Amino acid sequence: MSLWRTQPNIEQLNAIQKNTIGELLDIRFESFDDESLTASMVVDHRTHQPYGLLHGGASVVLAESVGSMAAYLCIDASKFYCVGLEVNANHLRVVRSGRVTAVARAIHIGRTTQVWDIRLTSDDGKASCVSRLTMAVVPLGENPPAR
Repeated sequence: MSLWRTQPNIEQLNAIQKNTIGELLDIRFESFDDESLTASMVVDHRTHQPYGLLHGGASVVLAESVGSMAAYLCIDASKFYCVGLEVNANHLRVVRSGRVTAVARAIHIGRTTQVWDIRLTSDDGKASCVSRLTMAVVPLGENPPAR
């Protein structure tokens, strides 16, 4: 059984990236299955830190982008929206070029919060970052919760 309340449409998810940090960093949604959503991001001058390595913050942008979209696909968007409460990341391996791929899987889908596990791998399939994202599920018409 699929966890998605709204069936992912990869073309639409990528169109939403227009004029956002996702477009700037060439984040692309690539695939989904019943339990996960996958996106990738370029590793080049846009995502490097000064030593030519993938910037940890760029990895976090990818993790939060795919996790946030996954969270949104699990809610009734006519009644709720999702906002990030907390994101953390452990950077495991250097990446210098190519693309990193992030796979988001739900740990917890609750009435008011969601927790997502996001694993990033480099083109060679090796783990580069492990991230956890906590999302708040907020009724429409309410302000986002204070951080």
